[in-house]
Amino acid sequence: CLRRLAARHGARELLVADGQRLSFAEADARSARLARALLEAGAGKGTRIGLCFPNGVEWVLGWLAAARIGAIAVPINTFFRAREMAWVLAHADVSILLTASRLLDHDYAAQLEEAAPELAGARPGALRSPALPHLRAVFAWGGTSRPWVQAGEALAEGPRDAALDDAFLRAVEAAVAPVDPMLVLYSSGSTGDPKGAVHTHGSVLRHSRRLSALRGVKADDRVWSPMPFFWVGGLVFSLLGTMHAGACLLAEAGFEPGRTLALLEAERATAAIGWPHFGKALVEHPEFATRDLSALRAGNLPGLLPASVCPADPELRPNGLGMTETCGPHTYTGEQALPESLRGSFGRAMPGVEHRIVDPETGAVLGPGEAGEIHVRGDSLMQGLYKKERHEVFTPDGFYPTGDLGFFSTEAILYFQGRSGEMIKSGGANVTPSEVESVLAALPEVKEAFVVGVADARRGEAVAAAVVPEPGTAPTEAT
Repeated sequence: CLRRLAARHGARELLVADGQRLSFAEADARSARLARALLEAGAGKGTRIGLCFPNGVEWVLGWLAAARIGAIAVPINTFFRAREMAWVLAHADVSILLTASRLLDHDYAAQLEEAAPELAGARPGALRSPALPHLRAVFAWGGTSRPWVQAGEALAEGPRDAALDDAFLRAVEAAVAPVDPMLVLYSSGSTGDPKGAVHTHGSVLRHSRRLSALRGVKADDRVWSPMPFFWVGGLVFSLLGTMHAGACLLAEAGFEPGRTLALLEAERATAAIGWPHFGKALVEHPEFATRDLSALRAGNLPGLLPASVCPADPELRPNGLGMTETCGPHTYTGEQALPESLRGSFGRAMPGVEHRIVDPETGAVLGPGEAGEIHVRGDSLMQGLYKKERHEVFTPDGFYPTGDLGFFSTEAILYFQGRSGEMIKSGGANVTPSEVESVLAALPEVKEAFVVGVADARRGEAVAAAVVPEPGTAPTEAT
């Protein structure tokens, strides 16, 4: 897929991110060089390679390089602290981590040492940690003073072994099949620790291409999206959906409304996609009225786009329902504003996807207009949840119970009614109350903590906690 895109689009820009510009041809050449270096470092088909970068060139090249050699990319949430980062690395059996050295107040090597102190005395490329038993090498971009961390920039220059040439890489690539796993994508479930959804090359490329076609993305589009690549929306909907069309994605390591407005104007962005609170922040910024955003014609952020495309009324905006397990949207309305007759609807099933509505108490399959739990199956559905047996995840006939509630009309249009569990959806992120409660309860000043979601105009839901302090202490919100 990448070689075909590079041959077709060549010097056209694939990505513009924080001053860096990456063409399709450069993405092909540079990811090939990195892929050959990863082979020299011991990676191969099935190797779990962690990616911990903000949206940008390094993330894209790392993912492409891993996919080319049949390794399994494990995107890491850059918001993670030591505990969460170590949990995912250990659960996913990551053996090579490609990471930024720092992002905002995160020092990722320091976080790893906090979770696995024995790394501090390890040799580079030969890491041994009971806490991270499969981790063998960490390559960081941006410099680090820790001797056990290797320079990512040196890795990106390519292998030292001349035998690892392009012909050898082509032979490795030829062994990768559509059925092979490409990604383990982690998202918080409705209970407990994050879940790792295993997606194949076939499911990811097929589904993202369909989404790109349904959205009507063209080669001359310049699409801005702040959705992180480590989540399915940023990777499948934004990055891959844009790549398939030969279009350019505008990305940023972090969102700051004034800087983003300047980017949208300078790069003549034609589409803007993200969660509503991003659009709200842009529209309310003092510079909004002075910026020329006339090139914008598509997307889902009200206030930035004409009302005919994205009306102010949220129940009339283009919509879809999806999740990590289904590789993004499994229903979709299309890109146009909804008519009044379809107010609040979430569209029809995506191609290759089928649904049924099930009574959560009896298991009976329900008919049109009857509300119950949404079950889904199809060729964009994950292969499974990592380290879960199939019968723990799917029904005997291959449906995945989503935990979402809703019904289909007689015209096969989905109406979503909420979650059956307790998960909080805040600013596009899934937040599990029990995870936050456990962190709060670990603080010495906290006796008990109870976490709930509360309505929030900017983020959809905000995370609120009721905290019972230990006797004799007086914790504040800040502490």
